[in-house]
Amino acid sequence: MQEQESNLPAHWSLNTEQQAAVLHGDEPLLLIAGAGTGKTTTLVHRVAYHLLSGVHPARVLLLTFTRKAAQQMLQRLLKLCHEMEANELDSFDINGLWAGTFHAIGTRLLKLYGGAIGLSPRFTIHDRSDAEDLMDALLQKLKKEQQSKLAGFPKKGTLLRIFGFQVNSQLTLERVLDDHFPDYLQWLPTLKRLFSQYRQHQHEFSIADYDTLLLMLRDLVRLPDVSRQLQERFQYVLVDEYQDTNPVQAQILQGICPDGRGLTVVGDDAQSIYSFRAATIRNILDFPEQFRDTKLLKLTQNYRSTQPLLAASNAVISAAKERFDKQLWSQRQSDELPVLASLDDESEQASWVVDQIEEQRQAGISLSQQAVLFRAAFHSLALETELARRKIPFVKWGGLKFAESAHVKDLLAYLRLAENRRDTIAALRILLLLPGIGPKKAGNLVEVLDSSTTAFEVWKDMPPSAANKGIWSQFVKLMIKLSTDEMKLVDQLKQVLHFYSPLMEDRYD
Repeated sequence: MQEQESNLPAHWSLNTEQQAAVLHGDEPLLLIAGAGTGKTTTLVHRVAYHLLSGVHPARVLLLTFTRKAAQQMLQRLLKLCHEMEANELDSFDINGLWAGTFHAIGTRLLKLYGGAIGLSPRFTIHDRSDAEDLMDALLQKLKKEQQSKLAGFPKKGTLLRIFGFQVNSQLTLERVLDDHFPDYLQWLPTLKRLFSQYRQHQHEFSIADYDTLLLMLRDLVRLPDVSRQLQERFQYVLVDEYQDTNPVQAQILQGICPDGRGLTVVGDDAQSIYSFRAATIRNILDFPEQFRDTKLLKLTQNYRSTQPLLAASNAVISAAKERFDKQLWSQRQSDELPVLASLDDESEQASWVVDQIEEQRQAGISLSQQAVLFRAAFHSLALETELARRKIPFVKWGGLKFAESAHVKDLLAYLRLAENRRDTIAALRILLLLPGIGPKKAGNLVEVLDSSTTAFEVWKDMPPSAANKGIWSQFVKLMIKLSTDEMKLVDQLKQVLHFYSPLMEDRYD
């Protein structure tokens, strides 16, 4: 560790870059913090430094990406407070400090100041399920008004995704549909009308959802009188994970801190991964232009990885067309180099990864000391299937195992039945998904299949009803193909998904 500055507590183990960020004055601060460089430590110590300098906790606002992050930072602040007391030093108090997500802080501010935009302090917030139900109720009303079933119109879950993306991205609805939901571009006029009715209903009944909550907060802080009051309330505003904020959140910050004085944002342009939620990397890249006199500082010493891994990471990041230049480095050296494996498809990739896992286990590295990372949870399906096939136990973090979620259990049931037509549980599961088939009919079909010598061919002439003959024929053809063709796993999944997706939407949307 570097030698500490004299005006910081001696037991604060901060390197030179971290110290510079903690001690920075009131001008806007953009802290580019590479992965593993102690970003949270630095942010927490900057808050503590403000409090030690005599700033009242209620005049500090800490905005985080998740509730868990806010809780962890408050816990770290408490720990710092106790350490100061243990060292018989002047400590600080965090009672009254504002810490939370944009949504949590927004709710508090709207309760306090929302009357300025005509919002009742007793407004309610719909969770996603409630918001979907409201959207669906308005859709049914619209169908009656237009005397149309609107065949092919997006379902309530998709409607809310479209609406939310449009709100958070601040793009026109036409642009959002064209770029992200092209299948529904034909419904542009109807969607405009529906979304307008949705917003009107929310306004009339003092309702917000997670997206319109931010929109209302943005409109509130843009009012000159409210903006002035918030500038007087908050002397320091600190924002975590700024690379993952959306345009509305950036506009909220501009309303709270018009000149950027006392504003600190921390993030890494190389770690922006939430564009599918309308987050934009422009917020962090354009910050110095939005707030004049911005001080740009960087954290580059990595405490998590070895130097060879960082060298590879630096090389990849350097290819970005627009970025803040930084070179991560570490004191941790290693003779082991990263491996780049080029494989043909997901199935081969999963097999290769499991080969490495088994090889490491044989070399004495336990399974609990090995990890596989994914950019998104759904990418793990092929690997989970391969691990299960080889009977290798695993724990999945970040959500349910795919095999435990209903729609994936449905999907895997097709493959299980194709592999073993006597798997009655799989057979019953997928038969009951089909229209016109109840438990009794499904049981009869399973018995016929089990006793047949021609496998799925026996089902060809057994549709549940004349009305469902078409989908039954498609289903039987699918099962015959899955059970007889030599296809890779990824191709089997594509075939099943093509048939199953409409059934999944009807069942789970």
